[in-house]
Amino acid sequence: MKRFAPTALMIGNFVTGVSIIAPAGMLPELAHEFGITIREAALLITFGAVVLCIGSPVTAWLTSRFDRRLLLSATVGVMALAQFASMIAPSFAVLMAVRLVMLAVAALFTPQAAGTAALMVPPERRGSTMSHVFLGWSLALAVGLPLITYVAGNIGWRVAFAGIGGMALLNLVLLVWRIPSGLKGAPVDLATWRELARNPLIVLLLLITVLQTCGQFTVFTYLAPLFPRLGGSGELAVIAFGIFGVLGFIGNVVASRVVDSWGAYRTSLVMMSVLLIGIAVWALGAGVVAIMLGAMVPWGFAFSAINSMQQVRLAGAAPLLASASVSLNTSGLYIGQAIGSGIGGALFARELYYAIGYVGVGFVVLALGAVVASRRAPPLQSAST
Repeated sequence: MKRFAPTALMIGNFVTGVSIIAPAGMLPELAHEFGITIREAALLITFGAVVLCIGSPVTAWLTSRFDRRLLLSATVGVMALAQFASMIAPSFAVLMAVRLVMLAVAALFTPQAAGTAALMVPPERRGSTMSHVFLGWSLALAVGLPLITYVAGNIGWRVAFAGIGGMALLNLVLLVWRIPSGLKGAPVDLATWRELARNPLIVLLLLITVLQTCGQFTVFTYLAPLFPRLGGSGELAVIAFGIFGVLGFIGNVVASRVVDSWGAYRTSLVMMSVLLIGIAVWALGAGVVAIMLGAMVPWGFAFSAINSMQQVRLAGAAPLLASASVSLNTSGLYIGQAIGSGIGGALFARELYYAIGYVGVGFVVLALGAVVASRRAPPLQSAST
C-alpha cells in the first residue's frame, strides 16, 4: 500500500461530504438570492438525496470492473467542475440541474472509497482503515459545513462553491499520486444484489442506516433556519455546526481506535445510544439556546462513528462485495436524508418547530432497536466471503 493512500481517500470523502451537504449551510442565502422559500431551497437536499440513493448502487454496478484510481479520480474531477458551474448558476433551476448531475456521479465516491480501502489492507486492519477513510465526512461537518455557513452568510454562497471546487482539484492530484493502479473488486452483477438481499444481517444493517438518518436529517437539514425561530440567532447555527462537526471528528477517531478490540457491533450500539441522548436533549430543550447547543455534543460525537461502523460491519460480512454492500448503505443514507428532510420541511412549513425534534427521536429509537436485533441476525454465508 502506498503511503498516505488512505488519507487521499479520506480527503476525497471530505470533498464529497461538503459537496453534498453544502446547501444545508446556505439555505437562507439561496432562498433570498432566488426569491424562494426555505423549504423550496431545501429541495436541493431532498431531490439530491433521491439521485444519490438511486445512483449509488447503479454506478457501483456499471463501474465495478473499472480501475479504482481512475474511477475515483474521475469522480472528484466531475465534482470540481460542478462546483464551479454552481458558482455561476443564474437561476435556482440551473443550480438544481447542475447539482443533480453532479450527485449522480458523486454517488460513486464513498462506497468505492470504502471498497478500495478494504482491498488495500489485510483483514486485521480493515476496521481501523475504513474508519480513517470515513473521517473525511467527519471533517466535512467539523470544518467544511461551519466554514460554508460562515462564508455563505458573510461573503457569498458563490464564493463557498468556488472554495469547494478548489479543494476538489487538489484532491484529484492527491488521488492520482497515491492510489495504486490496478485495484479492482469483485464484479457486481444481478447475482451480487440477490446474494446481499437474501441475507437478514445485511438487510437489517441497511434498515438501521435508513432509520437513523431519517431521524437526524428531520432536524439537521433545518438547523440554520430553526435557531432564529427557537429563540436564538442565525449566527448560532455556525457554532452548532462547528460543535457538531468537531465532536463528530473526535467520535470517529475514538471509534476507529476501539473498533478492533470492542468489535463493530458493540461500538455501534454505544454510539447509537449516545446519538439518541443527543437528539432527545435537543427535542426536550428546544427553545433554550444553551441546551440546543449542548445537545450538539453527544449528537455530533455519535454521528460519523455510526456511519463508519455500518460500513465496517457490511464490509466485514462480505469483504469482496464491499463496494456493492456499502453502495446500498450509501443509498440508505440518502433515502434517510430524503425522507427526513421531507418530513422536516413539511413540519417547518407548518411552523411546527418543536415537533421536528420529537419526530427525529422516534426514528432514532427505532434505529437503536434494530441495532440490538442485528446482534442475533445470521451472518452472510457465501463463497464470496
